Amino acid sequence: MMKNALRGLRDFGQSVWYDNIERTMLRNGELLRMVEEDGLAGMTSNPTIFEKALKGDESYEDALRDLFHSDKGASDKEAFFSVAVDDIQHAADILRPVYDNTGHEDGMVSLEVSPDLARDTDATIAEAKALHARVNRPNLMIKVPATVEGLPAIEALIAEGINVNATLLFSLERYEAVADAYLSGLEARVRAGGSIEDVRSVASFFVSRVDGKVDAHLRATMDRVASGEERTRIDALMGRAAIANAGAAYGSFRRMLADSRFQALAAKGARPQRLLWASTGTKDPAYSDILYVSTLVGPNTVNTMPPATYRAYRDHGHPALAIDDRVAEAESVLSQLKGFGIDLDAITDQLETEGVQAFAESFESLLGVVASRRAQFRVEQVS
Repeated sequence: MMKNALRGLRDFGQSVWYDNIERTMLRNGELLRMVEEDGLAGMTSNPTIFEKALKGDESYEDALRDLFHSDKGASDKEAFFSVAVDDIQHAADILRPVYDNTGHEDGMVSLEVSPDLARDTDATIAEAKALHARVNRPNLMIKVPATVEGLPAIEALIAEGINVNATLLFSLERYEAVADAYLSGLEARVRAGGSIEDVRSVASFFVSRVDGKVDAHLRATMDRVASGEERTRIDALMGRAAIANAGAAYGSFRRMLADSRFQALAAKGARPQRLLWASTGTKDPAYSDILYVSTLVGPNTVNTMPPATYRAYRDHGHPALAIDDRVAEAESVLSQLKGFGIDLDAITDQLETEGVQAFAESFESLLGVVASRRAQFRVEQVS
């Protein structure tokens, strides 16, 4: 029998996480099946995922109805986190054997702080600590947007021994700042006499969205040039920016692992902050539906796949080490893009701003769903 392609990624040092969560899959055995059959090793969530879940999964109806009946004073935000924490706890319990069997490396479930706090360091830290205590599972990761304001929050939480998923990373510069925050947090914890053996973190580096922006700029550039040779060179860069950007980040990750600063922490039990490839669903139908999985396979990485990509790779993926080629070609590809006037720094800054805004809007939308459920239940009680 052919080996499950998702399981095959483990042979090359990559863990498969699922970028989705909904109550039905936690209760009907689907998540357990994915763990047992596919080797699923973790889950990630975000406000957009929870928004879709609350809108589309009727199993939340009873939970919200019971909550509003028992706690009429609960705000919409408190009600959301009540159901979200329950889901995260349930998922963490299902994945706990993975956590135990991998030396606490995998089996993680991520819960994000309120996205409207992305520019507020102190409020992010406070909510992250509260959620960590409320979920009360060792295999929880708190997701923190890696904005400038999020960096000191990441450091502070790591120093507290709280697992962190640093999210919304688009640029090499910001990734390196996150890696520095992780190391600084570990160093602070060591100075305070704390253990760092069980502290885990991932840096969620977003992939496909970069191509969406860069390809648009390349098309516009192609329309302006007259030379057929130049047009051919530009066309050859289509769909390569995101992977090159990720390759550059992985090269930096390798250098960090070899550096004496990390090695000193590793001697005290520290684990690497793995790169997690996020936004790995292919958005351009001209590209392979598993492009951002097959090209980024390598040791000490995680790929968190949305449902369609997960199914596609399971169906026709062919696991093979690929990250070395990405590191080798990154400098050349990024240099060519710059030569054609592509300002990747400006693009990644824009993507971060848009990402923070999109998650904030999803959060407001899901709170609107909760509010509408509250109103609906009130009508039911009156009638």
